[in-house]
Amino acid sequence: MNADVFVDTNIFLYSLSDQPAEQLKAEVAREVLLTESWGWSVQVAGKFFYTATSPKRQFRLPIEQAAEYVKTWLAFPTASLTPTTVLLALEIKQRFQLSYWDAAIVASARELGCQSIYTEDLNHGQDYGGVTALNPFLPRDAV
Repeated sequence: MNADVFVDTNIFLYSLSDQPAEQLKAEVAREVLLTESWGWSVQVAGKFFYTATSPKRQFRLPIEQAAEYVKTWLAFPTASLTPTTVLLALEIKQRFQLSYWDAAIVASARELGCQSIYTEDLNHGQDYGGVTALNPFLPRDAV
């Protein structure tokens, strides 16, 4: 299965936020999940679950609820971590000087055929070898 855009962990977290300070980001995140042809990876699924249920978070989900979200979202294109993904991530890490984990996201996006990655964690507008990082939370006039 392919997707047009790859969705990083922060999009999922914001989509569920009820924090007043995150209201605009929550609306944007929900719009992305409801209107885009998106995919993600097992890495992002694990990070979402870990972060969403962390006792350190102000807005924390019960384990059962976070698991239900993950199960639901697994119906969308999901990249696995395979030996090929790891090798591609290592190449991307070296080429773009990214952390391994960010490089694995770029590698997974490539494997799903995505044109873009929606994330706050990479440089907005940068092309990472055929996949462009986009921060959907930037003001429209800043994009």
